[in-house]
Amino acid sequence: MSFLRLGVFAAAASAVAVAALGPPPPAAAQDVARGAAHYQLCAACHGDQGAGSEPRGAPAIAGLPGWYVDAQLRKFRSGQRGYAPDDETGLQMRPMATALRTDEDVASVAAYVARLPPAAPAPTLAGDATRGQALFAPCSACHGPDGGGNEALKGPRLAGQPDWYLLAQLVKFKSGARGAHKDDATGAQMRAMASTLVDERAMLDVVAYVRTLRAGEGAR
Repeated sequence: MSFLRLGVFAAAASAVAVAALGPPPPAAAQDVARGAAHYQLCAACHGDQGAGSEPRGAPAIAGLPGWYVDAQLRKFRSGQRGYAPDDETGLQMRPMATALRTDEDVASVAAYVARLPPAAPAPTLAGDATRGQALFAPCSACHGPDGGGNEALKGPRLAGQPDWYLLAQLVKFKSGARGAHKDDATGAQMRAMASTLVDERAMLDVVAYVRTLRAGEGAR
């Protein structure tokens, strides 16, 4: 499919998605429409509904808080994320983020993504959720006991994220492919936390426990 046809398809899909979201407050309507237009580029990897794609290494972003999406896009634009030579998906994201020329563009995309209905990814990894619950205890300070996140502490929602993506990010934090930039304060905090997970088995167990969480409902 040509880039032109892809763009036309994405534009139509974004228009349908905006309609499905229902009418935003009048003051936000222009921002959401602007965000939908900019999201056409994102849809190639993250999907029209923001459900993500494991083959593309793209996480589910639908329904993520606007403040978190905004912060991560800014990190990609500034080089705080996507700097490591072995971070293939991060390196792919940097030019996508820099295509958003202004802070207003970034904010509009974040507002649009936050309004998309959250996805429900299928499990792909195996781990011991019972052991993972104990390992998750320190994580709950920032991410919440139900994985719902905490804006004040800059901890994003984890509940509802694909397990393969959570594992990949823990590996990146532990290796320094993420969170090692001198200006990334919250990334540095996560690097320290990831380092407490001694091996991949511990990471898989934490991820297995997170998969049981439903923000606002606790563990299942």
